[in-house]
Amino acid sequence: MTRDDGLDDVPAPVARVVVIATGGTIASSSAPGGAAVARRTVAQLLTTAGYGDVEVEGRDLLNLGSYLFGHRELRVIAEAVLAELARDEVTGVVVSHGTDTMEETAFLLDLVHDSDKPVVLTGAQRAADQPGSDGPRNLREAVAVAASPEARGCGALISFAGRIFSPGRTRKHHTVAAEPYRTADGGPIGRIGASGVVLTALPVRPAPLVRPGSRFDGTRVDIVTVHPGADAALARAAVRAGAQAVVLAGTGVGNANHALLDWVSEAVAAGTVVGLSTRVAEGPVVPVYGNAGGADLVRAGALSMGALPLYHARLLLALLISEGVAVTGRTLAPYV
Repeated sequence: MTRDDGLDDVPAPVARVVVIATGGTIASSSAPGGAAVARRTVAQLLTTAGYGDVEVEGRDLLNLGSYLFGHRELRVIAEAVLAELARDEVTGVVVSHGTDTMEETAFLLDLVHDSDKPVVLTGAQRAADQPGSDGPRNLREAVAVAASPEARGCGALISFAGRIFSPGRTRKHHTVAAEPYRTADGGPIGRIGASGVVLTALPVRPAPLVRPGSRFDGTRVDIVTVHPGADAALARAAVRAGAQAVVLAGTGVGNANHALLDWVSEAVAAGTVVGLSTRVAEGPVVPVYGNAGGADLVRAGALSMGALPLYHARLLLALLISEGVAVTGRTLAPYV
């Protein structure tokens, strides 16, 4: 049967994905002297892979190794992503990014993401001019995820080496492996293969936070690691240098010692936010030990960061403090 309403001739909507380039290994090639430096443009990145029926446009934003990023660069990326998502014709956004701090940028974007449209971060472990560079494949797969109806409503995602991760518990766990990301709460939520994008789980996401403003750039939150013989000298130095919060990377399930316990009491009384995390790669803070362990630290006013990874915890505190949010256990509960 032939329709007589003219709709037979209406083409199906075409997915449009914007790739925002920020540098990283995916954009790096050897400079004089042999060191890899981020210097390739988004146009150069987009010529290395085919994207099927997806319309792809590129935008150069930064061209740096992500080890050079500060809060300002993270805010600039967030602003650029949110601006592209606001365009009606855009289906999703891909951010090409260095792997060193991708987990932090992805987490920040997820915290403030208020659209059903996907945002997908990807990068490479091998520079663009190295044999077998993984950048073109990763970029092609990230575009496929951003264009996929499967990814709508999932917030920000990391797509790497055929795997899809939700950033809330995802960390870079290996410096050079082709599959560098691991999550502490069940593994990747999907894969990209011959059958396309397949999601096997949906992330549970709290209500979005306010996007970072200019105050975020200068909000200082430091990390102090607990180790045998540690005292409070570095924690006190952080506060003197302007830190509005300090995250203790405790031993084990979140423990310290008597010198740091005394400092926590002093710091909290003076208005410094103290977060309690762990230096262990996986597993939550469980404040059960006394004698300057986690239970005593929490009683002294430290806030348990739960299962939130250490560097995610630092970033969350920075965003909340920069927006004037009173940081309490209740404030943190949806995220930790």
